[in-house]
Amino acid sequence: MISVAGVSHSFDARPVLSDISFEVGAGEIAVIMGSSGGGKTTLLKCLSGLLRPDKGTITVAGVDVVRQPEEARTKMGLVFQYAALFDSLNVRDNILFGVRRQRKLRPKEEAEILEKHLTEVGLTGVEHLLPNELSGGMRKRVGLARALCMEPEVLLYDEPTSGLDPITAYSIDQLIVETRDTLGLTSVVVSHDVSSVFRVADRILFLDKGILAFNGSPDAFREVREGPIKELVEKARAEMLDPAL
Repeated sequence: MISVAGVSHSFDARPVLSDISFEVGAGEIAVIMGSSGGGKTTLLKCLSGLLRPDKGTITVAGVDVVRQPEEARTKMGLVFQYAALFDSLNVRDNILFGVRRQRKLRPKEEAEILEKHLTEVGLTGVEHLLPNELSGGMRKRVGLARALCMEPEVLLYDEPTSGLDPITAYSIDQLIVETRDTLGLTSVVVSHDVSSVFRVADRILFLDKGILAFNGSPDAFREVREGPIKELVEKARAEMLDPAL
């Protein structure tokens, strides 16, 4: 579903990504982690077609993201870190914003789309509310509903649990997994939340100084005995973020 081969990128001659290659299978949840400045946000922007890498190829659902970014974005839904909702629009208009730009909808179609995707993210009766009337978790769910309206094959999440309390973060993790299980979507999640990563990931990709230092299962990640991954896992154990560590 997703193939990344030899991707490199620099900012002002400073390498941020160096020869990154990996694949994500259909229906898989891959989580991108990394040290500070490791390149995970840059990689997500390259995957989404918002940033053109200096070298390498990226294909999503059979479309070349580097050469055809606009077409590739029709295959993807991006869930932003802080939902990126329009403050002046209510929930209904935020959710329908993208699909309205894509095609003309009749009122009945809009109502059906809205009800379908609000139900998918576990929200009902909030379509009239403005973003400042929503909790952090509700805003994240609205952002996901907006992405789902575009009927993507791939979902990209940027720090989906950032700024949330542990209980709300847990519910968002459940939603990510349930969305994959129900709709069969492939997902890529950028996260620094270790507990969240182990709850949702089928595969972990760890970037260190722009290099792909790890690509494997959560169980294999736990067993790494050197470098920044070891430090991260040991910190998580010490803080008891994940009793299973």
